[in-house]
Amino acid sequence: MMKCYKAPWSPLLIAVSAAVTTLCLGLALFMFSSNRGLPPWAGCYPLAIVVCTAPFAILGYEVTGDAILVHRLFWTTRLPLAGLKSAEFKPDAMRRSLRTFGNGGLFSITGLYSNRLLGSYRAFVTDEHRTVVLRFLKRTVVVSPDEPEEFIRELPLANSTDLTAGRA
Repeated sequence: MMKCYKAPWSPLLIAVSAAVTTLCLGLALFMFSSNRGLPPWAGCYPLAIVVCTAPFAILGYEVTGDAILVHRLFWTTRLPLAGLKSAEFKPDAMRRSLRTFGNGGLFSITGLYSNRLLGSYRAFVTDEHRTVVLRFLKRTVVVSPDEPEEFIRELPLANSTDLTAGRA
């Protein structure tokens, strides 16, 4: 049993990614062509921001029998389903979150976050309005598949008493 889900970008993620990429490319071009005493390699810094964050973009999610796979540009992050207690479609679950470590909107919203509702959690999100909260025994993870309710139904043990599928 393997089902793939897209990771659609929210309008805000599109706007932030486009604006920051344009700014970085423009700044790099300016720095490369400037005669203002900058070393020739200075333009590499803004380019590095784009090049180093782009691989972390989330392309989609896949539910297997024992894990959720988060597909990235060059690799896959595996989230084992062992210890999964609940899965809930909770739009805007990340609202009022504090980023403790990670990326807040350049190609994805990923990393470690916390808020009053969820406590500390790990995010693999591209659309903050389609968030699914996965509560495990020792951790909480937030993802944003294109079809959140179907994603929850596809999770193994979804009909057992160990896993509750909630809706907002």
